[in-house]
Amino acid sequence: MSQEIRNLEPKALWNKFADLNAVPRPSKKEERVIEFMKNFGTNLGLETFEDEIRNVIIRKPATPGMENRKTLVLQGHLDMVHQKNSDTVFDFDTQGIDMYVDGDWVRARGTTLGADNGLGVATIMAILESKDIPHPAIEALFTIDEETGMTGALNLQGGILRGDILLNLDTEEDDEIGIGCAGGIDVTATAEYDEEETPEGSVAYTITVKGLKGGHSGMDIHKGLGNANKIMNRLLFDGFDNFGLQISEIIGGSLRNAIPRESMAKVIIASVYDEAFVFDMQQIVNEIKAEFQTTEPNLEVVFEKLDTVPATVMPSIAQFYFVRAMYTAHNGVYRMSADFDNLVETSNNIAKVVVGEGRLSVQCLTRSSVESSKFDMANALRSAFELMGCEVEFSGSYPGWSPNPKSEILDVLVSIYEKQNGAKPNVAACHAGLECGILGTNYPEMDMISFGPTIHGAHSPDERASISSAQKYWKFVLEILENIPVK
Repeated sequence: MSQEIRNLEPKALWNKFADLNAVPRPSKKEERVIEFMKNFGTNLGLETFEDEIRNVIIRKPATPGMENRKTLVLQGHLDMVHQKNSDTVFDFDTQGIDMYVDGDWVRARGTTLGADNGLGVATIMAILESKDIPHPAIEALFTIDEETGMTGALNLQGGILRGDILLNLDTEEDDEIGIGCAGGIDVTATAEYDEEETPEGSVAYTITVKGLKGGHSGMDIHKGLGNANKIMNRLLFDGFDNFGLQISEIIGGSLRNAIPRESMAKVIIASVYDEAFVFDMQQIVNEIKAEFQTTEPNLEVVFEKLDTVPATVMPSIAQFYFVRAMYTAHNGVYRMSADFDNLVETSNNIAKVVVGEGRLSVQCLTRSSVESSKFDMANALRSAFELMGCEVEFSGSYPGWSPNPKSEILDVLVSIYEKQNGAKPNVAACHAGLECGILGTNYPEMDMISFGPTIHGAHSPDERASISSAQKYWKFVLEILENIPVK
């Protein structure tokens, strides 16, 4: 770990972030970071415990003179999205994040940074450890598995928290105060098919789509970025008719909440088309590159001839229905909000596609701030894949977070922001899944708000956190703590 990260201001924040990022913390594998956080609280002499689902709660009494203020819940999630570039050698299960400073940005070498939501968690740790920051009574809530299922928030029982106000530190623009968010649902299509022997006289290729930016499948879904799975499907679509192309396997994308950056397909074609294949396909590639020249200037499609031909392939009739279902399945923005300017209401991300050995799977994440529209989008996907014979499962549904126009803590934050910055904050709902809506189910009277430092490129190896923004954010946090309303 470079000392240059620990020397950044505010040191209290960046040192806790460096400590946290030394601990592997993939979603659904949070055992080490849970123990790390419990040891952190216990070593401070604070009340520390985990609930049934393994969320960690740490309580700290009010500082002198702040005992009459409302109890404050500070909330962040322990897990992080693990994404790396294909040429980066890195083991997320055993290695800490390799961070470095690049001008005003903190980045990681070839991987996600974990600023989402590590900077929020580090903020809470710094406050818990402090001896000179005035604050009311605090409950620190560190949830698990936010990134792949909202598991911690969904399973937090009512009656555990005592707080009146909750500050979620998981927003990624420092001029934004979040008052609402989208809900989501996982849509998974699966099917089996009987493989057939590869026809004699075939040659094999791998087709690789890479160089895409990727990004957050909620916050970045409106940016017109390329989806590797959809691009791959365009390349394969007329392949059988034109070249006798048959699919042996496809591996595209990874996590549901990340726009897929890469896809690899292993295919065979009739040898008679060998010379024409790459030339003709390059024309399609050129068309796609022209479409994405502004948003995806580094898009690459690589064709590599293989020495060994796979023994089996997907039958042409199964392939016919599969590529058409993939073409039909919606990806990207489905509907913009009629109530908030420039807010995506409903979207879908075709996140992961796996084909091979007689099985196929397509994993999507559908988001919406309107519950009925969420299921409308999900049912559109279900229809596309059921028509080709897939079984379609809905799972992991979680609600959105409806804005509270009478929020007392919102008035406090807006006033402080205007005083510190001489401008109004952007008070808005977002098209990401924040835990506030879920937590509000069991704590309906709790006043909730979300904010955070500027983080760009979340859920991708381009993730970076602004140093100057972290300084601005820290100053904001400290004054908020001093101005929590009286009970």
